[in-house]
Amino acid sequence: MDRLGRGAHPTGLIVPGVTEVPKQNPRGLTVDRALPTTPPLFASVDDVVTKLAETGYLANKATATSVFLADRLGKPLLIEGPAGVGKTELARAVAQTAGAELVRLQCYEGVDEARALYEWNHAKQILRIQSSTTGSAGWDETKLDVFSEEFLLARPLLQAIRREDPTVLLIDETDKADVEIEGLLLEVLSDFAVTIPELGTITAVRRPFTVLTSNATRELSEALKRRCLFLHLDFPDADLERKILASRVPELPEAIAEQLVRVVRVMRAMQLKKLPSVAETIDWGRTLLALGMDTLDDDAVRATLGVVLKHQSDQDKAAAELRLN
Repeated sequence: MDRLGRGAHPTGLIVPGVTEVPKQNPRGLTVDRALPTTPPLFASVDDVVTKLAETGYLANKATATSVFLADRLGKPLLIEGPAGVGKTELARAVAQTAGAELVRLQCYEGVDEARALYEWNHAKQILRIQSSTTGSAGWDETKLDVFSEEFLLARPLLQAIRREDPTVLLIDETDKADVEIEGLLLEVLSDFAVTIPELGTITAVRRPFTVLTSNATRELSEALKRRCLFLHLDFPDADLERKILASRVPELPEAIAEQLVRVVRVMRAMQLKKLPSVAETIDWGRTLLALGMDTLDDDAVRATLGVVLKHQSDQDKAAAELRLN
């Protein structure tokens, strides 16, 4: 039995599509499972920049390099930074450009193995057991039957491991999950295999492109970080944010876009509960268009401040520091 309480197949049988538990070499070290070679998604760092831009995601050189290396090395990419800088959107953009399925595990306090990996359909199992009592099937036969594929409910981690088509696995807001869930992630991310006591060990046929995001509300374990490449995403500089705004809201006049980005950057320098995100910059641009505003004067800022600042105390502080009349 491993440290997560999962043991070997109870019957000792080899199940189709399931591999045996990894062997150990003479030195007592576990031998890595070799996955089939996965065709790379990107040809070069410049190719990453170009393809992501086609989806509307404008990546700088550091971001593109991290994505390229995660693809070529087959390692998970841990992206850390404040909320709203494009961490989740990067995973979506990679999935879109690769024509891959995005499988998302949204972490939260209390998420457990049953929500992240798999669980058994207990209601269906009970119905099967009840129906078998009226038939000729014995308990041994019924026991094997109710712990078969038919009754297995695959959750995001198992879904991503079992997929044979291109897959992007997004483990979102990892820092919100309890520390205990990191043990599960360590096992999954180290060799992309999952042990189910009743079925055996299921190994990935095709390694998914894996992204973990964190808002840095707590420190992730060093063991988990060692499994990953690391990328810190911060708010973009003024030039990149103007380009993002032009890409997402092309109808917005350049002069208004420049004013908007300048005001947002001033707000980010304030001591606010929640700093404006890039998504809120885009929403503000769309708001000004929808209202037919042709300038970002005091009246326009005051009337639309709720689009970018979601706390009344932040709005009051911004109004005072921006000296809105």
